[in-house]
Amino acid sequence: MNSYPINPSRLGVRPAPALVQQLLIGAFGWMGAGLALTAAVTYLVATNPAMIASVATLVLPLVIGQVILAVVIQAAINKVSPTVSLGLFFIYAATMGLTIGVVVSHYPGASVTAAFISSAAMFGGAAVFGITTKRDLSGLGGIASMAVIGLIVAMVVNMLLASSPLGWLISLVGVALFTILTAYDVQKITSGQYAAITSTAERASIVAALHLYLDFVNLFLFMLRLFGGSRR
Repeated sequence: MNSYPINPSRLGVRPAPALVQQLLIGAFGWMGAGLALTAAVTYLVATNPAMIASVATLVLPLVIGQVILAVVIQAAINKVSPTVSLGLFFIYAATMGLTIGVVVSHYPGASVTAAFISSAAMFGGAAVFGITTKRDLSGLGGIASMAVIGLIVAMVVNMLLASSPLGWLISLVGVALFTILTAYDVQKITSGQYAAITSTAERASIVAALHLYLDFVNLFLFMLRLFGGSRR
């Protein structure tokens, strides 16, 4: 879901600097707005025991719905208006706040803060690397994308085994993979890869924002598991 077959830079085609700037501002702007909405909903849920109990009973259908919605946003990006795509993105961000609110309610506030700060630092560093590096990250990003599938399988296995050492290792691998994917997705913006698969810069910014949003959220959740320590 995080890779596309088209890579203009491999053909020697680079988008104009003004377009790159527009795409970066749009992608990070929408990603930031989505994260702000997620954070607001997360706070409302995590600080309300009644909401935690209610949302906890709906976690599975919420997760399934989120996966479907993420696929729909990307599949329909060129078939619906940017306004509709953006609306779906914000619905997705709001529902993520519901599930994350339940997750963070099980961790001390200090752990949540440490995980967020660490995730922001890792994400920022990876984003800067993705913008500035001259190395083609397509191969590395493709491997990381496929490795995420293995990571999901390992998480399911660990749910059955309830192994703390394996859980810790999974979290480390998760942090590494989504740090790589952050740099990869940012490079796809600067190389014009997102623009190549969409008909407008606005659409490219929205689908890029979704990918960056997913990178950050997953990075945060794996960091939270590392910093979690003793649960409440």
